[in-house]
Amino acid sequence: MILTREERDRLVSLRHRTPHDLLGMHPLGDRSGVVVRAFLPGAAKVEVRPVLEKQQPVFVLKQIDPAGLFEGVTHRAKRVFAYDLVVTEPSGTVWHTRDPYSFLPTLGDMDLFLLGQGDERRIYEKLGAQLRVIDGVAGASFAVWAPNAQRVSVVGDFNQWDGRRHPMRLVGTSGVWEIFIPGVVRGALYKFEILDCLGNLVLKTDPFGFFFEMPPKNAAIVWSSEAYSWNDHSWQERKRALDPFHSPISIYEVHLGSWRKKSSHESLNYRELAAQLVEYVQRMGFTHVELLPVAEHAYYPSWGYQVTGFYAPTSRYGTPEDFCYFVDQLHHHGIGVIIDWVPAHFPSDEWSLGRFDGTALYEHEDPRQGKHQDWGTFIFNYGRHEVRNFLIANALFWCDRFHIDGLRVDAVASMLYLDYSRREGEWVPNAYGGRENLEAVEFLRAFNYRVHTEFPGVMTIAEESTAWPQVTRPPYLGGLGFSLKWNMGWMHDTLRYFTRDPIYRKFHQNDLTFAMLYHDQENFLLPLSHDEVVHGKRSLIGKMPGDDWQGFANARVLLGYQWLFPGKKLLFMGGEFGQRSEWNANASLDWELLAMGPYHAGLQKFVVDLNALYRREPALWQGDYERTGFYWIDCADHENSVLSFVRRSTAPESHVLVVLNLTPVPRSAYRVGVPHGGAWREILNSDAACYGGSDSGNWGSVSAEPIPAHQQPFSLSLMLPPLSLLVFRPADS
Repeated sequence: MILTREERDRLVSLRHRTPHDLLGMHPLGDRSGVVVRAFLPGAAKVEVRPVLEKQQPVFVLKQIDPAGLFEGVTHRAKRVFAYDLVVTEPSGTVWHTRDPYSFLPTLGDMDLFLLGQGDERRIYEKLGAQLRVIDGVAGASFAVWAPNAQRVSVVGDFNQWDGRRHPMRLVGTSGVWEIFIPGVVRGALYKFEILDCLGNLVLKTDPFGFFFEMPPKNAAIVWSSEAYSWNDHSWQERKRALDPFHSPISIYEVHLGSWRKKSSHESLNYRELAAQLVEYVQRMGFTHVELLPVAEHAYYPSWGYQVTGFYAPTSRYGTPEDFCYFVDQLHHHGIGVIIDWVPAHFPSDEWSLGRFDGTALYEHEDPRQGKHQDWGTFIFNYGRHEVRNFLIANALFWCDRFHIDGLRVDAVASMLYLDYSRREGEWVPNAYGGRENLEAVEFLRAFNYRVHTEFPGVMTIAEESTAWPQVTRPPYLGGLGFSLKWNMGWMHDTLRYFTRDPIYRKFHQNDLTFAMLYHDQENFLLPLSHDEVVHGKRSLIGKMPGDDWQGFANARVLLGYQWLFPGKKLLFMGGEFGQRSEWNANASLDWELLAMGPYHAGLQKFVVDLNALYRREPALWQGDYERTGFYWIDCADHENSVLSFVRRSTAPESHVLVVLNLTPVPRSAYRVGVPHGGAWREILNSDAACYGGSDSGNWGSVSAEPIPAHQQPFSLSLMLPPLSLLVFRPADS
């Protein structure tokens, strides 16, 4: 088995696509012995020593090329055997290793078939860096999809970042390159050195890296979080039985780096957050937290929305195990964890996914399809099954490895429309001439189906800002299959109303009532999110008109209206206590405001009581998506800017009456129709002194009189405090 000149040149120039065919130990063609070849640039001497069968021969390899190619033949062994390479450097230093080129592929035929079909749901157990023990040898297997590369090598701190040391083999026609490197341990740094199809030598991070260096560095770290011992078994059982549509869900949206800081330049880590955030969220009464993207992102000002490590929690706050601990602690205290997931696009950093092997591998080649005009990022090619596999497996990965309870999918509208934020001529129509991205539609349906069937109880939530039909209806009915959809229309209409001076509100009451005209079309979640308190939009309290008293009274009514209107709830951090400045991702929330006067602490207490009321009253969540769960008492009193409605549950039947006075004018003897006689208890009053209000109201209870009003057989004569929200329920229920 003599090397041809061409084979030798291809090996030493690193252009052989299957170096395992020539390197390592191979039987001679006539079966009279074995040949061993090793490419070890800089080595002075290389010796072969058996490691299991001591009767096998020890022999020295001869250098056959000055680039560092060694070869040796022995006729004392008739078959291949396990061996070490003992390498002597010119300095006299001696080290030994099992030969990486003596191992069979770690990917079998079925692995390659599933990868090629794009149906490997646990692809994260096959590609990337996997710590393994093979034939009693500990090390790491590396595998990466780069079908158009001319050569791929693993480089890292274990081989002096030298691409000559560990060139990989291309396995079959799969486009996957693979190698097992003995002795690589957890914590090793690595990248892939790729000679792309254009002849450019580039360093790329691992698309399946589980852990990365602290940005701005970007090497992947050999890691596994599978050893973490979870303690959330009872939570997982409850989650699997969860019916999100008939359960109370109030979500606290959090950016981990700026919720609370240790100093002006240092954020809390995952374990510190686990202690402080858990205590705070539990005290506030939220059911879930939603984290702005925690997947690794090199550019901090992107808030996580430009992901460079889809399979890795960001190292800014600790290790993957630390993130496991964070989620585990939230679960232990009965709090669900939702993460923002970003399959709409990825950044164009040269070391990341873009043009990974010299071609548009993950994105589209045509910039009219493959590049976001607004963000300068690449759009995933949802029509390529390997890309769909990468993304769907990523969603499953977060549910599997980190026990995530929900995935809020960012920028769904940008995925659904081929002409999203594009002018005529800047986009490519679909096969039928339309603007709908049919491949993205199928991807989203498949994603939702996989998540819901493989992880029952996990919610999927769409941030979808258009009127795309059936976002939250099952795929078999033609829907996209999401559990919930952000009601962006409600958010914009409601904030537009509340920013108006009360004197003009009587002309715009339909801003608050319009949402009920389309409410039954989707399973809506009502968001007051981070997007509304940045980029000059002002903080939530900063939007409110009037002086401090009126501003905070307005804020209490706004949040009360959100919590009591049909749909699940989401509030961005700081909104619960009246953060005055716009959100700044580089600074902590202004927690010191809670010690400054009655208004900030009062608003915070109001949210605590609002969450408590919400969770204990089934009428406020049981019928969120049923026609019987809500009806207006009066939505037509524009002149006084007063609204009243009933939330209703059916099992057991209960009624909760909500009345809003949306001007600073107190109204006495204001009559509101109700369905039942008897006493109605005032169970929440946003004007209470403990919240910073004027402390006027109805002394805890009002008796219904048999005076018909608003098409109801009884009515209440109420005192409506200025800028207030009142909540009543029958005293006997």
